[in-house]
Amino acid sequence: MLKAVIFDLDNTLIDFMRMKKLSCDAAISAMIGAGLNVSKDKAMKGLFALYDKYGLEEKTIFQKFLKKITRKIDYEILASGIVAYRRVRAGFLEPYPHVIGVLFELKRRGTKLAIVSDAPRLKAWIRLVSMKINHLFDVVVAFEDTKEFKPSTKPFEVAFKKLNLKPNECLMVGDRPERDIKGAKKLGMATCFARYGNPKADGLGADYEINDIKELLEIVE
Repeated sequence: MLKAVIFDLDNTLIDFMRMKKLSCDAAISAMIGAGLNVSKDKAMKGLFALYDKYGLEEKTIFQKFLKKITRKIDYEILASGIVAYRRVRAGFLEPYPHVIGVLFELKRRGTKLAIVSDAPRLKAWIRLVSMKINHLFDVVVAFEDTKEFKPSTKPFEVAFKKLNLKPNECLMVGDRPERDIKGAKKLGMATCFARYGNPKADGLGADYEINDIKELLEIVE
């Protein structure tokens, strides 16, 4: 019997990539407006190439971007980009449709809820608080808790210990099969691929696939 649902955060509860793209689009436009001499298309491709290299949570990504494009940092241009990025990001931190209703219903049914995210702890909590769903989770496991990314089993094991449950009593829901599904399967967890967050991915044999988070209520009864 499933007693807990463990969620990934980005692109499972929040449309993280859409937020990232819109925020970066605003940042690039602002930097060009402040004097950066580069086409928007080239800038976006260059910025996301750096994200691919350094990770989507890289704190100095715009500094690296400017050094690559212009070989120096113009702080007026840098500040313009950062301010625009933060303004758009702050206004976009909202959950996918039906997330809040599903979480409340699971809690009503007595199901324990947890987060296992590769995001840094502060950023994970900022996202949860911004979406006003932080109080719904019994356990939140972030990168600093193990210093290992999924599919390492360690983040999941920390969640089990804090929930005081066995792996086969938990369902993992995530959008990245190569991390969320693969890691959970190693421990014998039930797995659910959130296809709405990553439509083109191979589900890697997840036990369930959902196209809307409300379908979860039919899996966890």
